[in-house]
Amino acid sequence: MTRCVGIVDTTFSRVDMGSIVEEVLEERLPGYRIVRATVPGIKDLPGQAKRMIDAGCEGVITLGWVGRREADKLSYLSASIGLILVEILTGKIVIDVTVHEDEADDPEELRKIAVDRARKHAVNLVILLREGPKGLTRYAGKGLRQGYPDAGPL
Repeated sequence: MTRCVGIVDTTFSRVDMGSIVEEVLEERLPGYRIVRATVPGIKDLPGQAKRMIDAGCEGVITLGWVGRREADKLSYLSASIGLILVEILTGKIVIDVTVHEDEADDPEELRKIAVDRARKHAVNLVILLREGPKGLTRYAGKGLRQGYPDAGPL
């Protein structure tokens, strides 16, 4: 049976992070079937992630985009709680990758944040799928960042 990993992105996003993640997963997870779905917005991510897991995916990476308004931030909060519940209830890996529009005023800087964050979290998913929960332990306390330069250890 072919192993499966899922990607869920949104039409609300202003950067095609799903294609970036798909490229990383194709390169680093040969032999895996990659399933991708696009939903309208972040509140739709948990349901689609759960459907992918129910269909046999071992892990899912979700890619959300949060606008600047308070309503957008509340939508993200509800989506985040939903994704946490999916992970708890299924026992599967769910990586929540989110870009907030107020992280940068310059559109090019925001695009760079999104690309970097998507790539680095895709690699995190690969490590967790291949090595299990201890796979990232070697990076503990390193001040690694997704979307920005690493902060470094203290």
